[in-house]
Amino acid sequence: MTKNIITQAADNIFLDLGFFAEEADNLLIRSQLMLALQNQIKHHGWTIDQTAQHLQQSKYQIQALTQGKIGQFSVDILIAMLNKLGMTVKVEILPKAA
Repeated sequence: MTKNIITQAADNIFLDLGFFAEEADNLLIRSQLMLALQNQIKHHGWTIDQTAQHLQQSKYQIQALTQGKIGQFSVDILIAMLNKLGMTVKVEILPKAA
């Protein structure tokens, strides 16, 4: 019988996927911003067209956002879109755990 070994995941799933620390941090931040945008879109019940109009983005960009295509978005763009929805983004900077 084979035993399953369970390993505790890191706080950042991107580290577990093999990304270097700096890239993993950036991906985690972008994914959190994208989720916040997706939640706002759902909250408002907007279609792709309505979202594109509110965020002043193309339908293609909004489709990429709703499909989670993280590589197409920078932190700057995501923060700007959240600002257009009346959201404020705060940054928390902490020392790394020993």
